[in-house]
Amino acid sequence: MTEPAAPAPAVLPQPPLPAPSPGCPPPHPSPRAPKLLLPPGSCDAHCHIFGPAGRFPYAPERTFTPLDAPKEQLRALHAHLGLTRAVVVQSSCHGHDHRVLLDALAAGGGRVRGVALIGETTSRAEVEELHRAGVRAFRLNFLPHLRSRPTHTEIDAVLERVDGLGWAAQLHVRGDDLPGLTDVVRALPGRVVIDHMGRVDLTAGRDSPATRTLRTLLDTGDVWVKVSGVDRISLQGPPFTDAVTLAASLVAHAPERVVWGTDYPHVNITGDPPDDGLLVDLLERIAPEPAVLQCLLVTNPTELFDFDE
Repeated sequence: MTEPAAPAPAVLPQPPLPAPSPGCPPPHPSPRAPKLLLPPGSCDAHCHIFGPAGRFPYAPERTFTPLDAPKEQLRALHAHLGLTRAVVVQSSCHGHDHRVLLDALAAGGGRVRGVALIGETTSRAEVEELHRAGVRAFRLNFLPHLRSRPTHTEIDAVLERVDGLGWAAQLHVRGDDLPGLTDVVRALPGRVVIDHMGRVDLTAGRDSPATRTLRTLLDTGDVWVKVSGVDRISLQGPPFTDAVTLAASLVAHAPERVVWGTDYPHVNITGDPPDDGLLVDLLERIAPEPAVLQCLLVTNPTELFDFDE
């Protein structure tokens, strides 16, 4: 006698994926193919991976919710732009859960490095796992829309956990706050990286206290600057001439201590996301000499983030 068919397993309803926050639009739908031919080994030294949220949930305490931007999407963009290496920065929307970053590093085949968000709940064992996977820096967020300013106690706790690993400290700051943070920057051991040109306010001009502080810190020899985020600080919109001029001046000031990144997929912005192909082509104005472009995209990120030569 034929046995009755087993009942089909119940299909449980899945929770809806979180809706993106205002200021987190989808990336540019069709970035142009850059006209600028990048040197072999060029690195996007500042980009993010988000989700997919169904596999890598966003942190409950996050202050914004992005659209998913998985590693496959980032890899396709880099192939389109001519970039072969990347530094993935852990986002505050994923908090201290680094599974999404570890997944990207495992799939990167040595071509991806990471920047972690270390908290007081992060153990030394977790930090060592991140180091083995390819993390070479930690990030401190000083922007109020991401979290409250880290205290000296919190910073000391992070430094204790990463002690001896040679990681750089990466600071995300607002330009107006930068002059008041010079003591914090100088007290950090090892290399310090300032994100997005310190997000200086260009309404104050190119010789504002914030931009003077950037140059003074570069002159210490231990501070590096990411000349990324021209779209974030420009007052003019594409092609972001005012911000590109500042980036070019910082590259000319310390060509051996600058790196560049797309900041893909461009969250927490006002207006439309930038065309990443345009951002690449702007490098011809930011680093007009081939030797300097080589430093910016290949030599410097190789040194700073410990890529293989």
